[in-house]
Amino acid sequence: MAETKAAVEPWMRGTHTELPAVLRAVIHALELAQEDVTRWCGPLTDEEWKLRPEGLASVAFHVRHIAGSVDRLLTYAEGSQLSEEQLERMRKEDSPDAVASEILVEFAAELQRAEKRIRAFAVSDLETARALGRKALPTSVGGLLVHVAEHTSRHVGQAVLTSKLAVCRRGAF
Repeated sequence: MAETKAAVEPWMRGTHTELPAVLRAVIHALELAQEDVTRWCGPLTDEEWKLRPEGLASVAFHVRHIAGSVDRLLTYAEGSQLSEEQLERMRKEDSPDAVASEILVEFAAELQRAEKRIRAFAVSDLETARALGRKALPTSVGGLLVHVAEHTSRHVGQAVLTSKLAVCRRGAF
């Protein structure tokens, strides 16, 4: 599907200028993730969301994982530990019961919650030490926020690739 004009990505739209650059960049990454998932994965059938072409993880897994990992990383950035509910949600990210419309709604809602949580940080918070996971790996608020953006981008790319492979299987690409 060729495009004649390149879309303007969120970071080039001049939005969220009231925020410090790091917070703005993380929010822009989440906005781009929402747009890419909607564009490339939204049109897939429920069965295509579950496909694992060439043994790759499914689109459903990637989109659930993005939402869950954003929530978990922000929990650590806020200085908290994961709840049992978050751990249970993580265990179900690769569940075969994928319903695309439900996952897309949950994904959008999580990214909206994430924006509010990200906005709560101040520039002075970025160097604050934090511990990640059960092993209490050393990091910082800024490190966690940057990881939210890059980890999300990585999984969006994988979801887009998997969605393109699913579309190729039906011969519609």
